[in-house]
Amino acid sequence: MITMRSLRLSLRFIIPLVIALTLLAYGVVPLVDKLTLRWSVRDMDIRSRLIANTLHDPLAELLQQGNKTKINSLLLRAIQDERLLALGYCGGDGKLLYRTSTFPESLGCSSAVSQDKATGPLHMLPQGAVHVATYPMDLEGGRSGSLVLVHDMSFVARRSADTRKYVIMFFTLLGIVVSVITVFVAHLSWRGWIDGVRAMLRGEGILRPFSQPAVAPELQPLVGDLRTLLRALDTERRFADDATITWSPDSLRKLLHKQLTGERIIVVSNREPYIHIRKDERIEVHRPASGLVTAVEPVMRACSGTWIAHGSGSADRETVDRYDRAQVPPEHPEYTLRRIWLTKAEESGYYYGFANEGLWPLCHIAHVRPIFRSSDWQQYVAINQRFADAVVKEADSDDPVVLVQDYHFALLPGMIRRSLPKATIITFWHIPWPNPESFGICPWREELLKGMLGSTILGFHTPFHCKNFLETVDRYLETRIEHESSTISRRGTLTMVESYPISIQWPPPWQDTQAPVEQCRADVRKELGLPSNHKIGLGVDRQDYTKGILERFRAVEKLLELHPELVERFTFIQIAAPTRSALDDYQAFEAQVRNLAIHINQRFSSGTWQPICLKAEHHEPEEVNRYYRAADVCMVTSLHDGMNLVAKEFVASRDDEQGVLVLSQFTGAAHELHEALIVNPYHIEQTAEALYRALIMPDLEQRERMLSMRALVRDFNVYRWAGRMLLDAARVRQREKLATRIGGES
Repeated sequence: MITMRSLRLSLRFIIPLVIALTLLAYGVVPLVDKLTLRWSVRDMDIRSRLIANTLHDPLAELLQQGNKTKINSLLLRAIQDERLLALGYCGGDGKLLYRTSTFPESLGCSSAVSQDKATGPLHMLPQGAVHVATYPMDLEGGRSGSLVLVHDMSFVARRSADTRKYVIMFFTLLGIVVSVITVFVAHLSWRGWIDGVRAMLRGEGILRPFSQPAVAPELQPLVGDLRTLLRALDTERRFADDATITWSPDSLRKLLHKQLTGERIIVVSNREPYIHIRKDERIEVHRPASGLVTAVEPVMRACSGTWIAHGSGSADRETVDRYDRAQVPPEHPEYTLRRIWLTKAEESGYYYGFANEGLWPLCHIAHVRPIFRSSDWQQYVAINQRFADAVVKEADSDDPVVLVQDYHFALLPGMIRRSLPKATIITFWHIPWPNPESFGICPWREELLKGMLGSTILGFHTPFHCKNFLETVDRYLETRIEHESSTISRRGTLTMVESYPISIQWPPPWQDTQAPVEQCRADVRKELGLPSNHKIGLGVDRQDYTKGILERFRAVEKLLELHPELVERFTFIQIAAPTRSALDDYQAFEAQVRNLAIHINQRFSSGTWQPICLKAEHHEPEEVNRYYRAADVCMVTSLHDGMNLVAKEFVASRDDEQGVLVLSQFTGAAHELHEALIVNPYHIEQTAEALYRALIMPDLEQRERMLSMRALVRDFNVYRWAGRMLLDAARVRQREKLATRIGGES
């Protein structure tokens, strides 16, 4: 019964639509034929005038000489054009004096000169329609004549037939698309869902703070599907040819061999993927707590090549060969790590100084004043040049593919471009890009922008960051910017600026070896002395003032104030790896984090229970994954972030399809993981209520949200991120090679 009603409702929309489109098509086709004929006649008039003007002087000279042979030869050469059927010359007495062999017998001078008001220059002959144009010619001695040009118009019929075919195809496709959309809307309207869909399409609920009302629960499955479709359409608009690829290490390798002829990749970053640390008499290998390493290292495993980075480990020099190279990963080498050595003074100026006291707070706008010193800038320039020299030495051709990573190397693309003009340089900026006014604070803003524009491709996490960069370049440099194609041209170098949302490896490398969720949960609770039904929240960050750790702790404090029933039933674990501890701002921040945790614990703790468990030490990725799997809720409350891969790591770890993600709206991840509880981390009460909702969320709702987020992280993984950049690079390389070949031939 419901199906028949639905069908009748659909037919009420479809039948009038089909009738209207059919009538419209019948009306449009004759109009298109007339327009096609009119445009064709106008084209023939223009062509005829051009040919007549071209032939006038040489023909007039030959007519004066009376050289029949040369006149016929001139007319014969002129009709080599496939549409110019024939040429003739009529004397002043109306007689056809000269003509090509193709000149129609039935067309004389008198009929050529006269034109019917209805058909104009068109004449219907036995062999078909022709266009006849007559142009007078005045000769010396008072003689006169006219040049007659006859064009074959059979192509008009073919063009009209093709146009009719395309019009019919267009209306058919339009009818199908509109019918599907109409039926879809009719069904939603019949079920009372149309208001919810309209709200969603207006953007309500797509990226909303927690305090805003949610979409109706019965609409959630449809909303999830539509969101996925819209994301796919938007993200895949430039990559229709790779839409069917299942992105994995194998597909990335195939892409390299197919599109880049097996080129080895050179990656440049400040942080190295593996650090060798001396512990007593043994050497330990650590992977740093870095989103960049998390994202790029799986790509290097898939692509091989060389990773150039600063060797900062206490045993790094002991583990390289005489060329400062080491094969990694240690247990199964798949690519080369080339280490660059810095003195304490160089590291202080380039890394701690200009990069992290200057550019980091400048780009994050995190209420910490950036500090710029000339001495730091000089070290930054020198170290960028040292890395550029290393790239040149490691390159095995004059056109390598180089992936420059992050804000430590803004000058590097320009330096590489000067040494290797043919190189394909992909620069990815892992942190946000500020607005032009904020970036203008930097004293060396023009130099930084010029260096970055040495890139072939310049990638950011979001379109908003791309927009900010284009506006910044427009403000401070003389360039040509094409906003439609998102390209910047400066001194013959073209840079494409695009968004490439970064992601993580899928499946996680320890998926087959990790303990079950139940075991992880039991082990973590046992280690902390917590009962089995105790709720656990989790934060995983470097101890950085941009990560919102203090705001997160205050939200936990507010949660216990508003919901005292959670006292002794909820513990928040904060894994906070120390970072940049040599800087005063970071030392002060670490002290603030520690003191706030102590304050909250003293306020609420009773017996052995404490609400906040601060683990201010490095944890290996496998250990962090264990905490992800044990947690009931993961909080990512960055005050400003490029992407934040912790959110995606948490989602990837939950193969039990449970757990809730509380996510800051100021992360790039919030533009993708819509099913998280989106919050404004500056709003402490809102964040606390989101945390409470996460802790009491039913299992079914958790599963629906987690399924959708896991599907996105699976499909839009780090291999797709790298593959898209490399596909764009391949296209650019092909265009440049074609341009070089054409230039050489000319």
